[in-house]
Parts: sequence; structure tokens; C-alpha cells
Amino acid sequence: MAFDGITIACIIQECNQEILQGRITKIAQPEPDELLLTIKSDKGQKRLLLSASATLPLFYFTEDNKPSPTTAPSFCMLLRKHLQNGRIIKISQPGLERIVEFTIQHLDEMGDLCEKKLLLECMGKHSNLILCNEEGIILDSIKRVPNFLSSVREVLPGKPYFIPNTLEKENPLTLSQEAFPPLLLSSSDPVYKALYGKFTGISPAIAQEMCYQAGIDGDLPSQALTPEQMEQLYTSFKQTMKETLQGNFAPNIVYAGKKPVDFSAFPITRYQQMMDKETYTTRSYSSISALLEEFYTEKSNQTRMRQKTADLRKIVQTALERDNKKYDLQLRQIQDTQKKDTYRIYGELLNTYGYGAAPGAKSLTTTNYYTNEEITIPLDPTLSATENAKKYFEKYGKLKRTYEALSLLTQEVKAQITQLDSILTALDLAQSEEDLAEIREELVQGGYLRRKSSNKKQKITSRPLHYISQDGYSIYVGKNNFQNDALTFQFAQGNDWWFHSKKYPGSHVILKVKKGEEVPDRAFEDAARLAAYYSKGRDQEKVEIDYVQKKQVKKPAGAKPGFVVYYTNYSIVIDSDISGLEKQKEE
Repeated sequence: MAFDGITIACIIQECNQEILQGRITKIAQPEPDELLLTIKSDKGQKRLLLSASATLPLFYFTEDNKPSPTTAPSFCMLLRKHLQNGRIIKISQPGLERIVEFTIQHLDEMGDLCEKKLLLECMGKHSNLILCNEEGIILDSIKRVPNFLSSVREVLPGKPYFIPNTLEKENPLTLSQEAFPPLLLSSSDPVYKALYGKFTGISPAIAQEMCYQAGIDGDLPSQALTPEQMEQLYTSFKQTMKETLQGNFAPNIVYAGKKPVDFSAFPITRYQQMMDKETYTTRSYSSISALLEEFYTEKSNQTRMRQKTADLRKIVQTALERDNKKYDLQLRQIQDTQKKDTYRIYGELLNTYGYGAAPGAKSLTTTNYYTNEEITIPLDPTLSATENAKKYFEKYGKLKRTYEALSLLTQEVKAQITQLDSILTALDLAQSEEDLAEIREELVQGGYLRRKSSNKKQKITSRPLHYISQDGYSIYVGKNNFQNDALTFQFAQGNDWWFHSKKYPGSHVILKVKKGEEVPDRAFEDAARLAAYYSKGRDQEKVEIDYVQKKQVKKPAGAKPGFVVYYTNYSIVIDSDISGLEKQKEE
């Protein structure tokens, strides 16, 4: 993982500069595995995010003040009891471990000065936030780990805290030159894997960079290193550790085009060797927190929302699978009714030419007066021509009724499938609990979900997304079907332009314009890119977008949320790159 011990050392340096000797004025737990500390120091007020997420454990300073639960979780209450108004007197990192220790001085119930330690362990699925007393005894943790979950270490109140050395990695900050070669030569992995496999706090990205700086192919087997290559690698390794100890960090993100692909607390130069294959650029940051917030915020939000929407996704996907099976069955049944017109023609022809059928005949060959072609009509030899005609008309009538009924049913099921597809897309677009509240309400109204406890509708506070185009035009994007309806039929004016993906479920997008105003082509392209990005087809290279003035868009009576019709439109095929657009904060 890129969030390695070196990155943590860089953040700790920033913390020592910004919040050392600062007081913790507010403690919140916005997520089950996340803390938000508000700290006042002589540098001003700062918010420090501490996340023990199994997928994205990290910590950095942030400007965002995330909403917290109405009732604080028990771990948050414990921290408020012990750490509220406490002073941070030390921020440290054992070796180059992915562990941060905050030593906090505060007054206990008797008014005596004492110390507590808040530890953040950024170790993937084993990540945790732990509160310990002066003696190193655990008071509690954000994730309790009993012995049946871990045979290595229990994380429970009353247990002593220690760092498990399960991987037997060496501390790279104190390693001697003599000890370096035997460690690498004992590994059968490629050089870069041996580096991060044998030493704490080194990520694959930094390991690859060390190899590049030493002029060595990182994929070379460790045991194939020559003494000269080993010395070059140690020089690169030692220089990185020296820069870490001295705090000479230079945070940067590497981009492939406009997509961030890697970051580090030190400059990453190895992408220069791939310049001929793809355009790589580097952006430097004065603050590691600013870098991490940009690199991780969207990923973290997406991960959180995937977790929160898991139950809704399961409900929607189950209903979608059921409706797709039903729809396929109905289409097959409709296919079986295609013979109905043949039976009608048989009946009509028998009524007209049946007198020519011999008694007991098994068929009648005659001319089809609809096509002037010869046709052979199968007959039941036990019935007369008139009775055979009646039998065919009965079959025709039955299949006709079946076709008419199935036609209505397939339209209804298709509408349900379209709605469920759009709800799945809305779940992908959801960014907050308020967005989920609207989606839940749509599922309740659609009969897919029962309303909990109260019969009252939840107050909706979510708002559509607001972007500013490159030419200064306001563009609005609905995040779910309720917002799409409100945006199109309540907010938009008749001369505004309406955009939507032609083939994929997605957002209604409104380009606001003044009456009679000449809109530049680039504004249409910006709105179309938003419609492509906020659709199920966002990962396609190009997406076809329909657009039309809002006054041409109609909602059929009784139609499901988000469903509209239009009978004339323009189309544009465009990519989903919205990096040039400015997103406004929700009011």
C-alpha cells in the first residue's frame, strides 16, 4: 500500500509543526472506524482525521467537518472522558512502523495531571484505534479483537498493548551496511519485493524507486544481484532513510494524463522511463495532508458509500434478477403467440374454400388471397372444414388475448427494470446519507422496501450537483430519480437545455440559459460530458447523449420517478472527462 511508514513519518512531521502542544477541543466519531479531532494550538484550529478503515486506513488534516451520529458511540464517549481538553505533548512513530502514537496530557477526575496514549495502527484489515493508560494497558479500542479472532494479540480493555512482530521485518532506519546484503540474498523474490518484504514501512512504490535510483531492474531476482549492484542499492536505500530521518520530504502525486496513479513523500522519478508509452506528469505539494485529501477523499467516500449501500444494492439486484427472468419468460411467451395470425388466416381460408376439402382429408391446399400464393392448411380428419375453421379461430382468439395481456405486462416489467437500473446508478452516485434517504424513499414507494417504524416520510435535504462550465454557465445534475424529476419539471425553465444518456440509465442534466441567449458549443459539450460521467456508461470511451430544450420533455401520467419522453432531440457522442469543470459546494 502507498500509505507506508515513510508517508506516516511525513505526516507526523506536519503534526509536530501544526498541533504539538495543542489542546483537543472536540472529539467526534463520524464513522464506526473513524475519528475527527478538533485541535487548537498557537497555529490556529485544525481538524485531524484518523481512520482505521480496513480498506483505507490513514490520517491527515482536513477542512471538512463530517456530520456525526446523534448519539455518540461508546468509544467516542470514552475518548471525550479521558482526552477532552487534553494537551498533545508528543507525536511519535515506533521505528518506521505504520503506527502513530499521540501522547496526551490531561487532568483526571481528582484533578491530577496524567497521560494517555491514543494509537492509530494503519495495517490494512488489522487497522485499529487504541486508547492506553500510562502503563500501556488498553482502556478500549475502536475495534475489539478477542482471542478467537487473533491468536497473536488480543485488543481488549485491561490487556497490555504491544506491537506484534508477526512478519519479522527489520527496522530500515537502524540497519547497518553489513546486514543489508544477507537479508536481500535470503529472499527468492524480485529485488523490489524483497525490499518491502524484509523492511518495515517501505511500500512497493518506494521500493521500485530505490531500484530505479540505483540503476537496477526491480524485477531482477534478489539472489542474482552482483556485489556492485548490491552496493548501489544500499546507497539508494540509505539515502532514502537519511532523508526520512532528517524530514526532507517532498510530497508529490504522479498523474497518467489526468488520472492519479501514485503518490509518495519523496519525488518519484521512475515514471520517466515510461514517458514514451504514456504522458506522466508530477504535481508537488507543500503539505502531505493536502496531497492525501486530494488522493484519498474520493476513494474513501466511494468505499464508505459502497459499504452503506450494500443492503440497498442487494434488494435492488435481487428484484432486478427476478424481473429480468420474468421479462425473458414473457418475451418467449410472446414469441409463441406469433402463430396467431397464421391460425386466423387458416380459419378465414377454410370458411371461404372449405367446401373443396374431401371428408376425412388431413389437409387442404388452396390459394392464400392475401399473398396470392399456394398454402397447405393442416386439418383434423375427424372434423368438418367448418369445425376446423372454428378450431383455428379459437386458437387465434386465445393467442391474441395472451399477446395483448403479455404486451402490457412486458411494458410494466420493462419499466420496472429501467427504474431498478436507474436506482443502481443512483447508488453509485450517492455521496451522503441524505442522498440515500431519497433512494430508500423511492424503494419504499415502489414496494421494494418497507418503511421503518414511523409512517412519516423522511425530510429530504439532498440537493442536485452544481457545476460551472468553462464558459461560466451553471449546470445541474440530479443524483437520483426524485432529484431528476424535481430538476427537470420544477427547477428548469422551458428554454433551458436538458441532457441525458441515450442508452444508459443516468442523471438528468440541466444547462441553465437566459431566454434568447446564444450558447457556445463548449457549454453544450460540458453539459454532455456531465451526462456521460453521471451515467452507467461513464467507463465507456464515448457515450451518446441526447439533448433538447426542457419544454420538449414530458412526463407521462403515472410514469415512474425519473421517466420522461421526448419526440425530437439532438445527439452528441462525447467522452466523460469532467476534469475541466468546477464543482460547487452544496448550499
